[in-house]
Amino acid sequence: MPDFNQELDASGLNCPLPILRAKKTLKGMESGEVLRIIATDPGSVKDFEAFANQTGNELMEASEEGGKYIFFIKKK
Repeated sequence: MPDFNQELDASGLNCPLPILRAKKTLKGMESGEVLRIIATDPGSVKDFEAFANQTGNELMEASEEGGKYIFFIKKK
């Protein structure tokens, strides 16, 4: 598991809220910092891949454990 600077719990939120919250949180972070996101929406897997591609932020890791999806995004 990568080290992270901030954590965003988007459990129970449906698309596009996890992405919007992540976008807002990343705005306040420094370049190179890592955001750990917890989501429960299965659609968030594709959403965060697309989000990383569109924004240039790096999706370092994506995993699923017990119905929770964990993402690590490094700010560009």
